[in-house]
Amino acid sequence: MVDNYYINTTNSIRRQILGLDALVRLEDKRMVPAINFDNAATTPAFKQVACEVMQKLKCYGSIGRGKGQKSEYSSEIYSRGREIVKSFVGANSDSYTVIYVNNTTDGMNKLASALIENPNDLVLTTRMEHHANDLPWRERAKTLYVEVDELGRLIIDDFERLLNDHDGKIKYVTVTAASNVTGYVNDVHYIAKIAHKYRAKIIVDGAQIVAHRPFSMLGRTPEESIDYFVFSAHKMYAPFGGGAVVGLTDELNRHIPKFYGGGMVDAVCDYIVNYGEAPDLYEAGSPNYPGVVGMLKAIEMLNSIGFDYVRSHEQQLLKYSLDELKQIPEVILYGDNQNFDDKVGLLVFNLRGITPENVANMLSAYSGIAVRHAAFCAHPYVRRLTEGLVTQGDVLCTPPQGMVRVSFGIYNNKAEVDSFLSTIKRIIRLGSTDARSDVGSAKSLSAIRLPNDRG
Repeated sequence: MVDNYYINTTNSIRRQILGLDALVRLEDKRMVPAINFDNAATTPAFKQVACEVMQKLKCYGSIGRGKGQKSEYSSEIYSRGREIVKSFVGANSDSYTVIYVNNTTDGMNKLASALIENPNDLVLTTRMEHHANDLPWRERAKTLYVEVDELGRLIIDDFERLLNDHDGKIKYVTVTAASNVTGYVNDVHYIAKIAHKYRAKIIVDGAQIVAHRPFSMLGRTPEESIDYFVFSAHKMYAPFGGGAVVGLTDELNRHIPKFYGGGMVDAVCDYIVNYGEAPDLYEAGSPNYPGVVGMLKAIEMLNSIGFDYVRSHEQQLLKYSLDELKQIPEVILYGDNQNFDDKVGLLVFNLRGITPENVANMLSAYSGIAVRHAAFCAHPYVRRLTEGLVTQGDVLCTPPQGMVRVSFGIYNNKAEVDSFLSTIKRIIRLGSTDARSDVGSAKSLSAIRLPNDRG
């Protein structure tokens, strides 16, 4: 009965996703529906998100810069959306503000450019991080790193040790809510409690959590609350370049990002500039209105579907996939694949004797399955998982070979997983002799047929 419920719910959700009926050309010239197992990189759009964007564009006017009816209409939606975002991430309206950004990378760079005042400022981050939550800090400040254990989980005691060792001089602790490599969900509220004990603020990369689990910036106690939370809409079924930083209003007003232009000022004179306050201070230039509209609709859709379903659905697909892959001797799995309650719906693996790139190419060429390969913009973390812990200084910095990543969305189903598993077995049967790097490399638009195409 439970399985039937999830099957019916998944089928209903699939009807709400744009592009699942688009066909792709395989190596044998057949046209088949594409299977997207690269949701951790970006998700397709909800049909209602696309419709909402098109509908709202009919009455689109300049945001905050005009008094015409369309401008007033668009400005109201844009402004009211901040409260929707705050509610989505459980933020207290009295303390937090919402800054619209293009994606998580954009948001992290804006935060780093504003919050870091001195290149000698200390920032504590981790070896689990995506480059978006590492490079902006290491380029502007001195960075310290919490290590991971042999299974790739954060060594939580490192937070306390490093904060204590530096005697309250660490200004910010920045950590991902969920890994884009292993899918581990970190207890960021517990980490926040440790950070606040040593007078540090906490910044959370929410890119991989917002489409998978409910999130609240408020903890059970004030010490457990999150100071800054950053996420992208293109990972939550609204790929229109939307995203947000939710952060402490008072502290944001004490800084200024290194991005300048119209809309962020109260007055400009010949030699003096009076800057405004957050959020306007962080949103110079014309805003990405379609991105905001799409994000707000995606929030509505995810809330309607419910995260209880999302989590249960992902766990079912993950368990089934892992149980089957464990039976294949040629498959090398990474991370903890026995205890995965603390993981969002993704897994990483390699096939013995075949490069990750060739595995990805053949999945695409033989079955139209899209996955991600290589190091997922998390090179230090991937090296630790594939090559063992790295504790010595770098001698030569080269990209790791990496792995293959399968990441599930709320619309993926068991039949798609079965196609993936059977294709993996086919790749193994063919062996490395057919593992050519050019397999599946077709880049012509003729390799895709949209639903309304003829011929």
